[in-house]
Amino acid sequence: MKQLSTKVTSNAHGQDSSYFLGWEEYEKNPYDEIKNPNGIIQMGLAENQLCFDLIETWLAKNPDAAALKKDGQSIFKELALFQDYHGLPEFKKALAEFMEEIRGNRVTFDPSKIVLAAGSTSANETLMFCLAETGDAFLLPTPYYPGFDRDLKWRTGAEIVPIHCSSSNGFQITESALQQAYQQAQKLDLKVKGVLVTNPSNPLGTMLTRRELNLLVDFITSKDIHLISDEIYSGTVFGFEQFVSVMDVLKDKKLENSEVSKRVHVVYSLSKDLGLPGFRVGAIYSNDEIVVSAATKMSSFGLVSSQTQYLLSALLSDKKFTGTYLNENQKRLKIRQKQLVSGLEAAGVTCLKSNAGLFCWVDMRHLLDTNTFEAELELWKKIVYEVKLNISPGSSCHCTEPGWFRVCFANMSEETLDLAMKRLKEYVESTDSRRVMSKSSHERIKKLRKRTVSNWVFRVSWTDRVPDER
Repeated sequence: MKQLSTKVTSNAHGQDSSYFLGWEEYEKNPYDEIKNPNGIIQMGLAENQLCFDLIETWLAKNPDAAALKKDGQSIFKELALFQDYHGLPEFKKALAEFMEEIRGNRVTFDPSKIVLAAGSTSANETLMFCLAETGDAFLLPTPYYPGFDRDLKWRTGAEIVPIHCSSSNGFQITESALQQAYQQAQKLDLKVKGVLVTNPSNPLGTMLTRRELNLLVDFITSKDIHLISDEIYSGTVFGFEQFVSVMDVLKDKKLENSEVSKRVHVVYSLSKDLGLPGFRVGAIYSNDEIVVSAATKMSSFGLVSSQTQYLLSALLSDKKFTGTYLNENQKRLKIRQKQLVSGLEAAGVTCLKSNAGLFCWVDMRHLLDTNTFEAELELWKKIVYEVKLNISPGSSCHCTEPGWFRVCFANMSEETLDLAMKRLKEYVESTDSRRVMSKSSHERIKKLRKRTVSNWVFRVSWTDRVPDER
């Protein structure tokens, strides 16, 4: 072991949390409708499988893109040979326009300011390398995506200081919470280099409000620090609301070409909106030329293949397709989220009101034996091993309140989701029944003891009575 680095031998990777342990248990016993109907249903994976049919239909109608052809002629050799790390210009242009479309074309993205990366994991880590020294800190609102403990800290040596948010206001970011986190970092002798948020939030499934976004921009302006807005769920907003990006706020504040705008960076990926995590397509957008230059060089460690870029540039350049896809994706997400919420309500379980993402933030505090994180983990173990559902406990997301869980809904069929809710309802009903029986038994014992004590007191008071000496 002495010959290995501390990065290898320590547990700083963060993958020993219950979030990842749940995945391990699922992989040992995965649910399959035919082969393993009693297996664990994966509800801990934020994957969007609702619109593959739309993409597959497009591929069937555009065979040249998948076959690596252009105007009917093979360009396999051209794509197979060396490509520099700047990426294909046509893909960066198509990606920039897709990001603009998601934001209602209210803001623009300059393709020359986009850095491609192998997914948002790589993009976020690259930004950490660009913005922070080892031991510097970023502030993150809780609850946050458990993978950040790995993505932001493990190889970079950066630190995370939580911005504690609570259910009392729907886990929204407040000025006092920001200031307290900043002061806590100072007490720990950590230099704060910035704030990182996910918008829409993972795991809450909610958009940041304009108030929160304005607060964040004002905060990083006053502290002269950075803001990273991870917007990989921006195309999953459903309902009547439109996604509001930090880029919208910069425009509203007329800060688009200011020094502040150089300290605001956006992370994006096609993993969630298009449901293509296996394609490993992520991006950094920054107005800081030095950051763009350095991040581009660092992207050599995690490039997006030329073949992938070529295929997706054709897909994203088809405006008729992207418009139809975004609308249909949002409709299907809304329907599936409603199915989950209805199933939870039937089981006597509620969740935070949400309008985005591939999951709900579910309130199971009433199912805890005690209001502790130990009780939360015990409940989680029962749900994984007995109910056979892999969900993510709030403690793995650094939530400050025990009893919250992230439950995903877009990575399975309607039938599987119905089965998952059936299992949960049966568990809740059996738990409630046991509690009623236990309470009834406890009350009977309490009454019996009270009656016994009363009789004993009566006998003592009658036989041992003495005269009043007053």
